[in-house]
Amino acid sequence: MEHVRETRWDRKHRLIVEAAAATFLANGYAGTSMDDIAATAAVSKQTVYKHFADKRQLFADVVLATTDQVTATVQMVSAALEDTTNLEQGLSELARSLLTTLMQPELLRLRRLVITTADQFPDIGTAWYRQGFERVLTALAGRFADLAGRGLLQADDPLLAAHHFVGLLLWIPVNQAMFTGDHTSSKADLESYADAAAATFLRAYAPTPADEAAPSTARTRPSTLPADRGSPP
Repeated sequence: MEHVRETRWDRKHRLIVEAAAATFLANGYAGTSMDDIAATAAVSKQTVYKHFADKRQLFADVVLATTDQVTATVQMVSAALEDTTNLEQGLSELARSLLTTLMQPELLRLRRLVITTADQFPDIGTAWYRQGFERVLTALAGRFADLAGRGLLQADDPLLAAHHFVGLLLWIPVNQAMFTGDHTSSKADLESYADAAAATFLRAYAPTPADEAAPSTARTRPSTLPADRGSPP
């Protein structure tokens, strides 16, 4: 593949976005000025305004750019459990992978930043949720619907089941991180939370003998969740 040389404009644009991301995450939206961003990027404030009309536009660009990283997570979820012969083990492995991804310190800081500005910029928060977390939930619901169709889960509402699974997974470590600012959960703790979430989920959604005898087409139905259901705390 031919390497495309970065233009001077592109380089300055990248430096501004990188500087803005670091400054917003460190100081919050209100605590960040365009002067701060210009100084961190080592460009003039006039240059920043040539690339972005105002601080809000730059903030939106920084936040929504991170949703591109969700594609790999969606692909991982979509491929998970496809050929599993041990559902509990497969769910634990999926839970561990998801929790490791969602508990990355930078993502947790970004989550807090989006939450703290949601009243001021609800459109940015909504877009970030829909283009990011909601895509993961939708992929997970598709995987649960497939498992229900194969008789491995009893999930009448796969999307609700996806919310339950992720809620069990994130409730403890994310709340701890949001309230304390400590983003350093140990690997052992995260694996313990993941395994417990998978086991608890299966106790609620494992098929009973009566479910296993029922036709597979009766095991799922369209989600009853509101279209704009929010993410777990």
